[in-house]
Amino acid sequence: MEKGTLLIVSGFSGAGKGTLIKRLRELHDEYALSISMTTRAPRPGDVDGVDYFFVTKEKFEQTIAEDGLLEYANYVGNYYGTPKAYVEQCRDEGRHVILEIEIQGALQIKKKFPEAKLIFVTPPTAAELRRRLEGRGTETADVIEKRLSRAAEEAEGVENYDYIVVNDDLDTAANRIHEIATKEEAKDVSSFIHIIEQVKEDLKDHRKGE
Repeated sequence: MEKGTLLIVSGFSGAGKGTLIKRLRELHDEYALSISMTTRAPRPGDVDGVDYFFVTKEKFEQTIAEDGLLEYANYVGNYYGTPKAYVEQCRDEGRHVILEIEIQGALQIKKKFPEAKLIFVTPPTAAELRRRLEGRGTETADVIEKRLSRAAEEAEGVENYDYIVVNDDLDTAANRIHEIATKEEAKDVSSFIHIIEQVKEDLKDHRKGE
């Protein structure tokens, strides 16, 4: 059986990464979404092995010592990380594994797995990014402004990625990711970097106008 592809997906907050990944998995059943390991307590409705792998601090630190994580971080007193064994098991079963992660973590994983394909997801414009954030209806105006202010920083390092996917039409973007996962083709960052640069410039202008 051919080993599955490791896909690292990053992008602006509000670019629609979660919705895009969900649609990809609806269209193609050979994808697995990486499950993080954490020391935080389960919340109501959380299912061990589905939402997270819930472990003790001792177990997590043992996994670190055994080099069992692709990457990890500590947030507000709790550990979060990506278990290497689960990712490798899925790939050995022929499934393509998706990790949705920020740029610094993505580049760390790329060092350990050079064959991983790094994908950065962007909306077509900064105005569309704002529209999507506002359209969620789950965040205050202040939070939206903070996310927009941070978005330009989120793209620092995108030139190190392999592919840029413009999430304009959901099915088109999902099938583009499927092509990247299943075909050997040239990296396309240089073809789309101008879109990222324009979004970054527009977001910088937004910050100046605050």
